[in-house]
Amino acid sequence: MLTAPQADTRPAAPAAPPPVRRPARRGRLAAAWPYLLIAPTLVGTAFLLLYPVARNLLMSVQHFRMAELIRGDAEFVGLANYTQVLGDPDFWTVTGRTLWWTALNTGLIMLIGTLAALMLKALGRRMRLAVMSGLVLTWATPVIAATTIFQWLFQSRFGVVNWALDALGFHSFQNYAWFAHRGSTFFILVALIVWQSVPFAALTLYGGLTTIPAELYEAARLDGAGAWQTFRLVTFPVLRPLFALVTSLEVIWCFKCFAQIWVISQGGPGDATTTLPVYAFQIAQSLHKYDLGSAVSTLTVLILAAALVFNLRRMFRQEGEAL
Repeated sequence: MLTAPQADTRPAAPAAPPPVRRPARRGRLAAAWPYLLIAPTLVGTAFLLLYPVARNLLMSVQHFRMAELIRGDAEFVGLANYTQVLGDPDFWTVTGRTLWWTALNTGLIMLIGTLAALMLKALGRRMRLAVMSGLVLTWATPVIAATTIFQWLFQSRFGVVNWALDALGFHSFQNYAWFAHRGSTFFILVALIVWQSVPFAALTLYGGLTTIPAELYEAARLDGAGAWQTFRLVTFPVLRPLFALVTSLEVIWCFKCFAQIWVISQGGPGDATTTLPVYAFQIAQSLHKYDLGSAVSTLTVLILAAALVFNLRRMFRQEGEAL
């Protein structure tokens, strides 16, 4: 006999709760939170970098001397300051000296830094740690402190350098006034800049050397390549972008050097160590021609930017050919 179906007496499942919707305001705040975190840095950067650049550009197209600085007004003169600077033979003399100064220092830094990086890779663990510690301490030495140390080293009567040279039999260096001669002053400044910059180049390049696979060096040795051939055919091609980057940074460092030159020689003797940053400072502060000093500093930035763009474009072109 057929029976009627039993009614389902199980309790019904509870209805699913409606989805919780986050307020749109909270979602917008979460999306903007990263930008709020970096906002103080951006504001500080804009105030410390962009404002001085904009102010310098404005002064370079004005007649801005001591009177205008006191009164707070200045007359717009267009490109007259640039015309006067570019028509001055001293500007081109200083520009040539600055380019020579930058090329010499950058070349020595990259050469010594590369040799130091290769030496670090070849050293044992303890010796490598000792050398790296010395490089880090050299790099961490404040600029003014290092400059003062070099002044003491080359002091005419009580300097260690004169004492050591005299003890070695070079008696002509007894009481030798290094900072009174153009060539010796230039040499001391080059030694100071190279000494301060080599640690960065050496440590950066050593970090790059540690990323090169050992199989490449093994293959080069099996093919009979010597040390120079291994560097030219393996190390340098692999680290070419890193070499280009370090070179660009060192060009910036050497080109804009000011504190070391000003503390030691203030651009002298004569104008033997006057570079573009020193020249701009001399015009602006010593002669109170702030408009011409601003024009020189703007031209300095443009020359440096052009050199860096050329170097970076060549680096990217070489990377594209390698790929």
